[in-house]
Amino acid sequence: MHPRYAKKPIQEALEDTRVVLISGPRQSGKTTLAEEIASEGMRFLSLDDPTQLAAARRDPVGFLRGVDRAVIDEIQRVPDLLLAIKTEVDKDPRPGRFILTASANLMSFPKVADSLAGRMEVIQLLPMSQAEMRGGNGAFLDRAFSGNPPSSGNSVLGDSLVDLVLAGGYPEALKRSQWLRQRNWHLHYADAIIQRDVREVAQVAQLGQMQNLLKALARHTGQLVNYSGIGAALGMNHVTTRKYMQVLEGLYLTNSLQPWFTSKLSRLVKSPKLHFLDSGLAASLKGDSPEQIAKDRTAFGPILETFAVSEMLKIASWSNQRFAFSHFRNKDGVEVDLVIENPQGGIVGIEIKASATVDSSDFSGLRKLASASGGNFIQGIVLYDHDQVAPFGPNLYAAPIASLWA
Repeated sequence: MHPRYAKKPIQEALEDTRVVLISGPRQSGKTTLAEEIASEGMRFLSLDDPTQLAAARRDPVGFLRGVDRAVIDEIQRVPDLLLAIKTEVDKDPRPGRFILTASANLMSFPKVADSLAGRMEVIQLLPMSQAEMRGGNGAFLDRAFSGNPPSSGNSVLGDSLVDLVLAGGYPEALKRSQWLRQRNWHLHYADAIIQRDVREVAQVAQLGQMQNLLKALARHTGQLVNYSGIGAALGMNHVTTRKYMQVLEGLYLTNSLQPWFTSKLSRLVKSPKLHFLDSGLAASLKGDSPEQIAKDRTAFGPILETFAVSEMLKIASWSNQRFAFSHFRNKDGVEVDLVIENPQGGIVGIEIKASATVDSSDFSGLRKLASASGGNFIQGIVLYDHDQVAPFGPNLYAAPIASLWA
């Protein structure tokens, strides 16, 4: 079993916080990690168990009666339990009383978020990162914000990089060595999420359209969001499309990067940019295959960008720093795929290229970002399919994709 880098921050939180929530998509490894971390004597209560689910829904307060410390798995299935937990930890405020897991973003529901405010720390667990799988130090962002050049690492190039990106990071999918078997797992996984979890977390009138919407979004990963354009092909208006996309984002299937802005620049595009949180799932829904990408390498660009963004979100989840992620684009088409900001206002810009060569023109967006950011700009990096780090000016570097897990 690969070590999960979220383990340390979870253990630290349990030392001084009454409730710790491990939040992330289904099949990302939350239950396994919670069981590994749970101390001796902690009860394990799974709300995926029909009997325990029925008992918790019938009487949330009674469900916790006599429970001193516990792991409660898939807490989003009975949100009313959170009020009962609040009562328990207010009566006995010892740290580390409850470890919760959730496959939906509970913080998107105001009543839920307010119920444990100040009593709960949330730590995200996304699918496996390449740093975790390969034993890297997972410090790409910390290194970039310190101003140090990227490290090259052990590069994965060409067809091997394609295979890595299409596999994604879900542990169960990675157990399957053949791409077709991985694709089948991804498609069954998507079906299961739509049929079960969507029903539980949202009132969705057109459940049959959710699967079609998810496939349509896969074709748009790495692109600006156009709610009207995406919905029109499915017979949905932009209001319904936006609502359903928020449901999918709340289930950790997709992520919307908001636009970065500054008063120093005009004519900025204000649309969010869509990414899936797992490149393997996006590729399977989109219908990408190693053979198709070998024939048309341009199809690899959006999936590679989604992969790289996902890897950086994973790295951020265990960093001691808190980062804000956005994208930058103006109406002339000058863009930066990922703009990352730390609490001090420092900015790192990232461009992702599927090619094995980089030239000065690939840094045009990063130079624009640097100029607009002034003294806050720390570094700009173009990630590409190569094994060498190359400087392209002050604080500008071309670096291998593998620098993400070096």
